[in-house]
Amino acid sequence: MSDYEEFEEEEFTTQFNGGTLRRIVGQVKPHWRWVVGFLAAIATVSVLDSVFTYQGKRIVDEAIVPQNAAALKNIIITYGALILVQAVGVLGFIFLAGVLGERVQYDLRRRMFNHLQELSFSYFSRTPVGWIMSRVTSDSERIAQLVTWGMLDVTWAIMNITTSMIFMLWINWRLALVVLATIPVLLWVAVQFKKRILVQFRLVRKINSRITGEYNQNITGVRVVKALGREEANLREFAQITDEMYRAAYRAAWLSALFLPIVQLISAFAVGAIVLYGGLNASLTLPGVGGMTIGAIQAFMGYVTFMMWPIQDLARVYSELQHAIASAERVFSLVDARPEIADRTGAFDPGTISGDIEFTDVDFYYEADKPVLTGFNLKVKRGETIALVGPTGGGKSTIVNLVCRFYEPKAGSIRIGGRDYRDYTLHSIQSRIGVVLQTPHLFSGSVRENIRYGRLDATDAEVEAAAKIAGAHEFITQLEHGYDSDVGEGGGRLSVGQKQLISLARAVLANPEVLVMDEATSSVDTVTEALIQRGMERVMAGRTSFVIAHRLSTIKRASRILVIEDGKITEQGTHAQLLHARGHYYRLYTQQFRQERAAEYGAMELGEFVAA
Repeated sequence: MSDYEEFEEEEFTTQFNGGTLRRIVGQVKPHWRWVVGFLAAIATVSVLDSVFTYQGKRIVDEAIVPQNAAALKNIIITYGALILVQAVGVLGFIFLAGVLGERVQYDLRRRMFNHLQELSFSYFSRTPVGWIMSRVTSDSERIAQLVTWGMLDVTWAIMNITTSMIFMLWINWRLALVVLATIPVLLWVAVQFKKRILVQFRLVRKINSRITGEYNQNITGVRVVKALGREEANLREFAQITDEMYRAAYRAAWLSALFLPIVQLISAFAVGAIVLYGGLNASLTLPGVGGMTIGAIQAFMGYVTFMMWPIQDLARVYSELQHAIASAERVFSLVDARPEIADRTGAFDPGTISGDIEFTDVDFYYEADKPVLTGFNLKVKRGETIALVGPTGGGKSTIVNLVCRFYEPKAGSIRIGGRDYRDYTLHSIQSRIGVVLQTPHLFSGSVRENIRYGRLDATDAEVEAAAKIAGAHEFITQLEHGYDSDVGEGGGRLSVGQKQLISLARAVLANPEVLVMDEATSSVDTVTEALIQRGMERVMAGRTSFVIAHRLSTIKRASRILVIEDGKITEQGTHAQLLHARGHYYRLYTQQFRQERAAEYGAMELGEFVAA
């Protein structure tokens, strides 16, 4: 929830930035032909709006007052023709605005998505997923709206105000100057109100994030709420938050309601001045002597009214501009983010990474004052299975992350096949490493599609062969649609063990030269663990493998077991050697063994009790 609060605060405190605005406008540069057509259509519609008001003046002065039927017929025919032209213009700018907005969004989202593929693992470890999703979705949409509908409103407003003023100056320049004097006042009032309304809506959105967080926590944690009888307390807390939102929303609604009457009062002043001036100087028979005709007075009033809404639109676009700039700054911060791990100049693909892997005096830290590895040394021979055990935070995951080159050493070197692995391209290393995580991730889609993710050009036969090697084929064939069964979002329709077996099959299909298993059996029962263990042994055969183990029974057959504590290797050897040494590994193993036997004994006693 705090992430959302920070997001809201960041969103509405960013100030105007001309450089960012230029980058926003630059998003439409590749589509300049669409922009030209778009602006031309808006200009046409806006000019015709003013022409229609002037045509109304002509109808009164040239047809109705002198009772000239022929003139009325000609003016109406002209009016009708112009309406058809305007209709085409309206269709054009709506169509072009929609297409332009979608193209800008598409460009931004594709650019961000492509850039995210290039960023280092460290970027995702420190950046909230919600922050990234907001950039790719809502922020890109806000930018696209500014450069399309925002541009439409600004162009329409400026054209309407300009053409209205031209026609008013043509009709009576003295009175036009009186109207012109009200425009700065209207703009100032509009901007001031928009700023105050924005403050309240900012508070509403912030509180809304808290409400969303409360909903999420109470729905996902409903069992705990029910078990602890927290319903009444939760209702009181929720009522307090909703009361805050009501008060903020009420203030925003009050300011919004007050805004229009004040604008109308100022407009009424301008209209009153026109009526007063026109009424005192009206001359239906001698319009050329300085007086105003009835049609001219009517046209003036129409032009004043016609200018009010564009001014309000300009104030609204000004507020939206602040939002769009804030969104753009975050979008561009993502686009401008540079990967911490990147290919060196001259990096190449060695063709294989199935050689020895050697850590030499490696130092590494996530925070400068908190070293994780210091002077770390390790040599892994090709084809070895290295098991890493030890306390949480000791450095096990860091070691495999360095092997995968998700991070690079701060000092020292890691060599693969006798050469510093930074001489190789990232893709050449990471495409040849398979990773099976403690919590496997599946994508929405079928079982077959998730396994094929390991190698997209694999045939159905190859997918099924990989599943058989991993030990997943049997349970997959028992699903309702077999390999075509939908796994649900995140694999939610499958158990953790089933997801792990599919993850193993995916790794088999990818045919990696180096395999990393990060506590792949720690979240499953002993029966599923045995299935996964057999699959792991098949997958690891002939490959250099790193296994982070929580259950020590799964690593008995490892070539070497390393006990990692405080970033150092405190013990190493085979399972039998470490048990014989009676050190830390021995204590861990015997403790786990006793716990598992006690659990089995307890289950047996429970079964006997139930049977009795």
